[in-house]
Amino acid sequence: MAVKIITPVTLMKKVKDRMSKSEPIKEMEKTKKRTSRRSFFSLLWIGLGIVALMEFIGVVSAFLMPRKKRGNAGNLGSIIDAGSVDKFPKESVTAFIRGKFYLCRLEDGGFLAVSRKCTHLGCTVPWSEKEKKFVCPCHASAFDIRGAVISPPAPRALDVYHVYIENNMVKVDTGKRVKRGGFRTDQVVYPKKA
Repeated sequence: MAVKIITPVTLMKKVKDRMSKSEPIKEMEKTKKRTSRRSFFSLLWIGLGIVALMEFIGVVSAFLMPRKKRGNAGNLGSIIDAGSVDKFPKESVTAFIRGKFYLCRLEDGGFLAVSRKCTHLGCTVPWSEKEKKFVCPCHASAFDIRGAVISPPAPRALDVYHVYIENNMVKVDTGKRVKRGGFRTDQVVYPKKA
């Protein structure tokens, strides 16, 4: 009886022959060749890079494109009937939320419609009846009843709207806000004396 000596080399050859005949192992080797972990992650990073690039292009284009003008938000751009001349006492300030302005009646009886936006950074500026001035809550700019700058950092006076008086009724045209450097007497509208 002949004895076969099995060496590790012959054992490996037998195992290799058996594995090459096995179908599932061949399929696994094919799929490994098609997609490996490295190629999957490479494709994933390329896809994420493309998405990030498209987001960046969208942000840059949104920044560079001019903003669309808003419609009549808060009735801006319309003529607002403020009321009769007698309704407003001298040295008074009346807020009009609908038109986003203050109607100021000066000590000499003239009318001035000033914007509620601070000329520094656009914060809403409330009227302080106690202090008799507009004080910006953001950076403490202060304006007098005529909208002129009392204390900086505001670079210029509050913007104004056109005021006119018809049949003893005060009307404000909020269609165009007028930027101004300071107060001038020609900005004030006076009621006609009968």
